[in-house]
Amino acid sequence: MTEIELNILSRQCLDQRISDQDTLKVAVAAWENDRNQVEAKMDWQFTTEDARVKLKKL
Repeated sequence: MTEIELNILSRQCLDQRISDQDTLKVAVAAWENDRNQVEAKMDWQFTTEDARVKLKKL
């Protein structure tokens, strides 16, 4: 789940040059606030059964 959120962050927020760390913190905080306000959800399409088949070798 974390990897998915980081991917979304990089596509929606970090798709530009950011000059310094303070600007980065403000941009990420604003993005996070927006995501929380709209209560963004994930649409899982990978079922437990699919996981058992794919991960059987492990």
